[in-house]
Parts: sequence; C-alpha cells; structure tokens
Amino acid sequence: MRRGLYLGRFQPYHLGHHQVLKEIAREVDEIIIGIGSAQKSHEIENPFTAGERVLMVSGALEEIGIKHYVIPIEDIQRNSLWVAHVKSMVPSFEIAYTNNPLVIELLREAGIEVKQSPLFQRGNYSGTEIRRRMLVGDRWEHFVPDKVVDIIHAIDGEKRLITIAQSDQA
Repeated sequence: MRRGLYLGRFQPYHLGHHQVLKEIAREVDEIIIGIGSAQKSHEIENPFTAGERVLMVSGALEEIGIKHYVIPIEDIQRNSLWVAHVKSMVPSFEIAYTNNPLVIELLREAGIEVKQSPLFQRGNYSGTEIRRRMLVGDRWEHFVPDKVVDIIHAIDGEKRLITIAQSDQA
C-alpha cells in the first residue's frame, strides 16, 4: 500500500489540479489531499471556506475512483515545525507531490520523498486566473470540473468574491 500527499489551497479546485491527481493516482494506492491555509476564507485570494473546498475536491474526485482523504490543514507560521504539523493532521504517507520550493525543501529536510507534479496549462488552470475572471464577469466555468461549478453557484461564490473585492473608501 503506497499513499501520497498532495497539498494545495484549491481556491478553487480546477482542471489543472484534477489532471495532476489523475497522474498521481497512477503511482499510489491512496491520495491524501491537504487543503492548505484552511483557516482562510472570504478574502480575494482565498474566497472559499475549508468546508467548501473539501466539497469541491471530494465532488470532483468521485470520477477518479481512487481512495482518497481530503483534510483541511491550517497554517502555523513556523516553517521549522510545519512538516510535523502536517504529519499530525493526516494519515501516514510515503511520498508528497508539490511544486512549491519551500514545501519541497521542508519535506526533504524531514526525510520525505518529494516529487514535483506536472503543471497543466498553468496560464488557464490557475486559481488566480479563475478568480480574476469571476471578478470581471468573464467565463470561468470551463476551467473547473462540473461539480465545482455547481458548488460555486450554490454558495453564490461569484457574488461573494465581487463583494469582498469592493472597497469601503468613498
């Protein structure tokens, strides 16, 4: 049994994440998806709650058919303790997948095997681009799985993002 860890903020979960997880599923028996910065929500860069992101990821992963766990992980702001914090929050794992240079370094220093995941059409499949499109009223739905579209519409996520982006300055 080989279990892998994949970390992301998933603001929102998009087809780039989806493709990466399909690739990871070929290499491991189970995937732990860590929802990073779980304490953040209702911000321009982090508009969705941890619970909403869990629903997005879980709903989208139903089609992959691999055993997975989706676990929110709050930031602790102490890099030297971060790996121990993550390990205390998730099931044991043998390999981690990330492209974040700091996370790679922290995991490797802790003796954990790390593999960089491929990026798929990063210009389109990025949370930043999807949130930008939502803010200006451009189409964004084709960059995320259908279940994610349903969840964002159900919570009126576009309206939330537009509202929190407004200034209270006259």
